[in-house]
Amino acid sequence: MSNREIVVKGIGKISAAPDFIVLTMTLEVVEPDYEKTMRRSGDLLEALRSAIASVGHDGKLLKTTSFKINTKYERYKKNDTWKQRFNGYACTQELRLEFDLDMSMLGMTLRAIAECDAEPIFNIQFSIKDQNVVSEQLLIDAVENAKWKASVLAKSAGAKLGAIQRIDYNWSELRLYSDTNINMLEAAPAYSARSSTIINIQPEDIKVRDTATVVWAIE
Repeated sequence: MSNREIVVKGIGKISAAPDFIVLTMTLEVVEPDYEKTMRRSGDLLEALRSAIASVGHDGKLLKTTSFKINTKYERYKKNDTWKQRFNGYACTQELRLEFDLDMSMLGMTLRAIAECDAEPIFNIQFSIKDQNVVSEQLLIDAVENAKWKASVLAKSAGAKLGAIQRIDYNWSELRLYSDTNINMLEAAPAYSARSSTIINIQPEDIKVRDTATVVWAIE
């Protein structure tokens, strides 16, 4: 048996239609009093939770991904000198709502959010619900691609593939989001006035790739 080896990087590629909506929202409250800031922040969160529940979502599915409270200052100029004054306490919440791809439900959800007092900044992304299926298929494709490349190289060199010696893989997180972007930052306040508005689009397929390096013995 020879100690010779062949090292090949395999590439897996997949294009998949999104089946999941990820709605992220930011709530910010600034008040001069700490207690008032916290109370107002809690009230707006409940208003937002009630809004999404009114169109059929489970309010408990609105998750907080980040919660920060900081002092806020504003700069001003006096006698040719820049100074700063205390402007209040800023409470910022990052929220996330996920649900199956349904453009009619998305339209109703956005309308409900636009009509409530919370007035969050929001972002809409399209993803895949069962991401493990995509990851598994990518790895299968990457190893099969590596095997094909190794077979061609070995045959061209007049050698024969032996047993796999090692498989190296970088367990990095895949970005499984469509490139389709819905920007409604300016339109959101007016969205509630268009009760019949329906978002009728087909999100672009999600295209991802991954790699795996496979080491074979060659005979």
